[in-house]
Amino acid sequence: MKKTQISFDIELDDNKIPEKINWSANDGGIKNKESKAVFLSVWDHEAQETLKIDLWTKDMPIDQMNVFFHQTLVSMSDTFLRSTDNEKMTGAFKQFCDYFAKNLNLNKN
Repeated sequence: MKKTQISFDIELDDNKIPEKINWSANDGGIKNKESKAVFLSVWDHEAQETLKIDLWTKDMPIDQMNVFFHQTLVSMSDTFLRSTDNEKMTGAFKQFCDYFAKNLNLNKN
């Protein structure tokens, strides 16, 4: 069995607000790469609940946060389809993603 590791280093200010986020994933060839935000969800199968960490730096621009959220939602809908094969709910999810993008003027065309 092979093991791998993904790690995050967070630099906080005096008020515990993230100033810098860096992450590494050796198998992906990523070492100490800077990021402005991270959303991490972990499923606790015993408690039947999601544990999550949502962090962003204080200099993360709102327009980039809007794009980050949209891309995360689209990715979640793709993952939902692959993991459940539920095309009906995926379609509804995709409609919401389109609505989200339209109302935040994220469409490039």
